[in-house]
Amino acid sequence: MSSLIIFDFNKDSNLSNWNVVDDGVMGGLSQGNFEINKEGNAVFEGTVSLENNGGFSSVRHRFDTQKVKGFTKVLIRLKGDEKKYQFRVKTNSYDRYSYIAHFTTTGNWQTIEISLSEMYPAFRGRNLDLPNYPTETMQEIAFLIGNKKAEQFRLEIDKIELK
Repeated sequence: MSSLIIFDFNKDSNLSNWNVVDDGVMGGLSQGNFEINKEGNAVFEGTVSLENNGGFSSVRHRFDTQKVKGFTKVLIRLKGDEKKYQFRVKTNSYDRYSYIAHFTTTGNWQTIEISLSEMYPAFRGRNLDLPNYPTETMQEIAFLIGNKKAEQFRLEIDKIELK
């Protein structure tokens, strides 16, 4: 099977379907920002604060339902800051829970490879007693940082695709 491009960033990318969601939804003070840099890559950066029971920043992309049956992995070309992040998917953007995989960046450009079948369901940091990602449909992807510490973060993203 070939690949399915979820998003390939460039200088003309429309980010209107990308939304930053910080812990401010619960009273926290973390702040994330998402924009295209001069090289045409997306940059998700900001500060995670633990004040007021905070501790995370995320950016999510909602899109029309994609049929993903037959794909086994997601490949993400990115450059991080040697910190740990989560990549999340939802089969339905209205689901309260996400399917999650963790990855750690090296500080250099790298291609993160995540097995879709190993992505586990969780909601607000709690693992759920449900099967792993069924790899049938996808309506949302997200990146989240929440390492239980106050920190600056920067994740530069080139391309997200399924194989």
